[in-house]
Amino acid sequence: MVNKKVVCFGEILYDIFTDMERIGGAPLNVASRLSELGISTEMISKVGDDEKGEKLISYLKSKNIKTENITRDPQYPTGVVNVTLSASGSATYEIKHPVAWDKIQVSEAMKNSVHKADAFIFGSLVCRDEISRKALFELLPKAKYRIFDINLRTPYYNKEVLLKLMDHADFIKFNDDELFEIAQMIGSPYNSIEQNLQYLSEKTNTETICVTKGRHGAVLLKDNKRYYNSGFKVKVKDTVGAGDSFLASLIAGMLKGEELQKTLDFACAVGALVAGEEGANPVFNKKKIINFVNGELK
Repeated sequence: MVNKKVVCFGEILYDIFTDMERIGGAPLNVASRLSELGISTEMISKVGDDEKGEKLISYLKSKNIKTENITRDPQYPTGVVNVTLSASGSATYEIKHPVAWDKIQVSEAMKNSVHKADAFIFGSLVCRDEISRKALFELLPKAKYRIFDINLRTPYYNKEVLLKLMDHADFIKFNDDELFEIAQMIGSPYNSIEQNLQYLSEKTNTETICVTKGRHGAVLLKDNKRYYNSGFKVKVKDTVGAGDSFLASLIAGMLKGEELQKTLDFACAVGALVAGEEGANPVFNKKKIINFVNGELK
């Protein structure tokens, strides 16, 4: 089988908890899990000319993620996010601005990488700054297959930009809160996930949409067919990065041509296992994930 290549664009940063700091950022988390699952992966981003930036690049290299298109900014620092966890492990974020990943500027090398990749993954948060937003919209036309990982972080989004991003996407991933918020934003009269899924698919002309539902699993709409997983039971430590690992696992299976229901089950299992550990990028071997899926689906 020909190896598949994915380029992830956007924020790479440090999640700062009360008692620790961990490497994160949704595109980095997705890239890390994709690489672990055997997908050739590259990041396009920017870090500060500082120790945190150096460590981020070293981390990505250790995960076999290509870093040639991560540039350094002498003016702005490497990104940090202050993370607060509720008693149930749900996270809220204070995202520092401006930082290096707000200032990504396109090069010919970046355009070539995106053009050669089988998929290009991007989110909405990186569009909070005009410079990185401009870079993303320069790269989107170069991509063969565009995956939009919606990541609504107040106050860093607006209807106009979200609509433009959805118009460019071949695949959109929401969580359930994001689905309802954006569906209502663009005039949906519906109250159910399924109805809003169909409404957004038709309004955005997107044939593949996935909605995660936290501990209740996910639903995937592809080519007018729905696939469901009702979730896996874990004791949640924190939810940071669970959705990112879910998306990476789903995309990896789809790129490899694996059966969609099994791919969705696998992705939900990975997301649940991440929620059961601390931080966004715990390492699991595939055998552990498969045993977890089989045990839970008996």
